[in-house]
Amino acid sequence: MDNRVIAIRNEVKKAIVGKDEVIDRALTAIIAGGHILIDDIPGVGKTTMALAFSKAMGLVFRRVQFNPDVVPSDITGFTMYDKQSGEFKYMNGAAMCNFLLADEINRTSSKTQSALLEVMQEGKVTVDSKTYRLPDPFIVMATQNPIGAVGTQMLPEAQLDRFMIQISMGYPDKEAQFKLLKDRNTSNPLDQVARVISVTDLAQMKNQCKLTYVDDKIYMYITSIAEATRNHQYIKLGLSPRGALALADMAKADAYVNGVDFVSPENVQNVLKDVCRHRIIMEPKAQLENIDVEKVLDEIMANVKAPK
Repeated sequence: MDNRVIAIRNEVKKAIVGKDEVIDRALTAIIAGGHILIDDIPGVGKTTMALAFSKAMGLVFRRVQFNPDVVPSDITGFTMYDKQSGEFKYMNGAAMCNFLLADEINRTSSKTQSALLEVMQEGKVTVDSKTYRLPDPFIVMATQNPIGAVGTQMLPEAQLDRFMIQISMGYPDKEAQFKLLKDRNTSNPLDQVARVISVTDLAQMKNQCKLTYVDDKIYMYITSIAEATRNHQYIKLGLSPRGALALADMAKADAYVNGVDFVSPENVQNVLKDVCRHRIIMEPKAQLENIDVEKVLDEIMANVKAPK
């Protein structure tokens, strides 16, 4: 196992207690080169986790608290006339960073959401016909609050596909809650998080991850899973080709994070729900019969034969 993976885990765990699986899944998505959507209630540590990752990896961090007043130029930047030079000068938007926390993305306008999602996909911004490349890496961790619909503008299902995974943090258990209270009695654990890798290290890790071996049988396994989602009686919209690519990339990253140089069916199964749950649209009859996307994905994993 890469010692840098262990170091990042240990630093983030200083700030986030009792959520090792969530930390691993977020780290896996970062190494896979994807963006992360966290669907959860306020106050469970989403912002803290984003800050911990950015500090541990030495990334330039920015946060945007989305509301109806946030406009696309806040994300992409804008040009301003400079009297001294007599020219228009580009002013950076929030996206000019390595790690962008898009907090409560469902509380801004659809126009601003589209601007962010386009930036995520293209890796660049265009302002007044000029194109500006974003820093590499560029990671978006977006949050949305599933409770309370007042003033929200939910992301269209097709645009959710831009996020590699969707995860939830959930409440801490009793032991973790006790430790959290005690740790924050006199200090902020985020202050203890130290930088353990550089941007160059992260680029090397991502390149090494891409070299993880994937057998043709694994590609066929992923293809069979995608086909199963597209032909299921309770699914209206199944896994897209981009979703299948994300599943393959996440499986490679899961193997890499766990110190294995080849992808097994278990790696695919480990990340399947996080990659697929926000990409699949269920038929109305599924809700009537109390069947959710988690149950359907469990059924698909049970029915699609995994290669040996």
